[in-house]
Amino acid sequence: MEVSAIAAEQDLRQAAAGDTSAFELLLAPLLDPAYRLATVMLGDRGAAEDAVQEASVKAWRKLGGFRGAAPELQAWFFSIVANECRMTRRRRWWSVFKFADLPRSETPTADERFESLDIRQAIQRLPADDRLALYLFFYLDLPLERVARVLGVSTNGARSRVYRAARRLRPGLAPEEIPNG
Repeated sequence: MEVSAIAAEQDLRQAAAGDTSAFELLLAPLLDPAYRLATVMLGDRGAAEDAVQEASVKAWRKLGGFRGAAPELQAWFFSIVANECRMTRRRRWWSVFKFADLPRSETPTADERFESLDIRQAIQRLPADDRLALYLFFYLDLPLERVARVLGVSTNGARSRVYRAARRLRPGLAPEEIPNG
């Protein structure tokens, strides 16, 4: 094992034990590529920065459960970044529907109102089961496992219902805006 690999393993053990300096050393070389990944996934630099920051916090919290070796840390961290980007896209996509909950003093733009109205009308045309799946997953932000329990189906069944409902909702949605679970 070369010196840098030994040092990385030592940093990983120390970080898992709660050493923030060791965690920063491990994460530092991953931040730029993670930011590029998030920028590609989100198309927005500010949102990408937020996603990487949130992913870093989640990685720190979950590091004790990481069972791989230091070389596997990159893939593990990038999967956290990708998941955070998916959650960001999901929240962004569904936020249009949530305008009904805005306080009266916060007024959406004309484009947002039209898009919100379009989505609400499209949702009303969906079968009740599809509306429920979308509401549970996007509006209440329930994980698919809980959506499955509420609907009385498997997790894959819930994923299929949410995906199908989103596809029916807006045929014009960009593929990355359609949830994939």
